[in-house]
Amino acid sequence: MAGNTFGHLFRISTFGESHGEAIGVIVDGCPAQLPIDLDFIQSELDKRRPGQSKITTQRKESDTVQILSGTFEGKSTGTPIALLIPNEDHRSKDYEHNKTVYRPSHADYTYDAKYGIRDHRGGGRSSARETAARVAAGAIAKLLLKHYGINIFAHVSAVGTINAPNLQALSAEELLTQREDNIVRCVDPATAKEMIEFIDQVRKDGDTVGGKVSCVIQNCPPGLGEPVFDKLHAELGKAMLSINAVHGFEYGSGFSGSEMRGSEHNDIFLTDGDKGPKTLTNFSGGIQGGISNGMEIGFTVAFKPVATIMHNQQTVNAAGEAAEIKGKGRHDPCVVPRAVVIVEAMAALVLADQLLRHRASQL
Repeated sequence: MAGNTFGHLFRISTFGESHGEAIGVIVDGCPAQLPIDLDFIQSELDKRRPGQSKITTQRKESDTVQILSGTFEGKSTGTPIALLIPNEDHRSKDYEHNKTVYRPSHADYTYDAKYGIRDHRGGGRSSARETAARVAAGAIAKLLLKHYGINIFAHVSAVGTINAPNLQALSAEELLTQREDNIVRCVDPATAKEMIEFIDQVRKDGDTVGGKVSCVIQNCPPGLGEPVFDKLHAELGKAMLSINAVHGFEYGSGFSGSEMRGSEHNDIFLTDGDKGPKTLTNFSGGIQGGISNGMEIGFTVAFKPVATIMHNQQTVNAAGEAAEIKGKGRHDPCVVPRAVVIVEAMAALVLADQLLRHRASQL
């Protein structure tokens, strides 16, 4: 599989490079007769596409998706679904300056070390352009999860040291509306304004900044997840850490839980009629023993600053000689506004796979 395939029963394989003819994905294992809403898939891609605001890369891609196989009369057939997204606005000349020079904190050197050859145009396969294919596949996973009433919602919770307040008790529809009301995709309007101004200043400085995306999964049934190595939180962690620029993942109480006592941290069970037990608190983040317990699943993903900055930096070339490089081309000053839908897509792919695996776990 060579690291390009994700999932077990609901499985995807992505292909393509940043400056190739197209990128795409094959979705295998999607159950037959699932209504495939092409408009919904496109709307998900529109949230990730470049050039959507002043605080994202100005590369202009429509990211228009084509379904090549696996559907008939608007429904999945149970056979592999192939989706293709043509590349329309690649400017390979912007990368001639780093043909033999390694950009700091990029995958240039490591790809050379692994393969002995690399596509220097926009990073080739290591480019975040590849994530568009995941969003397309994740949209299909979301359609499957919708059939079971499972909802996934992510939002920008931090940019640099600017942190959004905790979510209020709003419905999924209200959260989505407030998030999409601003270009940074933060649900708190005042914090969003501060974040946008900060990112824009960072962009003008020729620099970049990191941030965090938080995600909640609502209405997940109990029982999803596998012992011992395929625990639900482990699969979510792997999925999130596979996204470009992700440097951290925590769920539930996360690292702060290490500062608590067991008497504080334990989630006490309460009766909830015929709905099954629920917990008084949710420090477990909806997962216990690696298996969902029916409570809301919550996690946060930390993104590092984009490695391409518009400043001179010291580096080395392929011959091991000292060199200097300055970023060129069109790049995000902060990735988190476009990463929100990528986080949702990867979470959806994990849950779709675990949902199908769970259906085979007992008579």
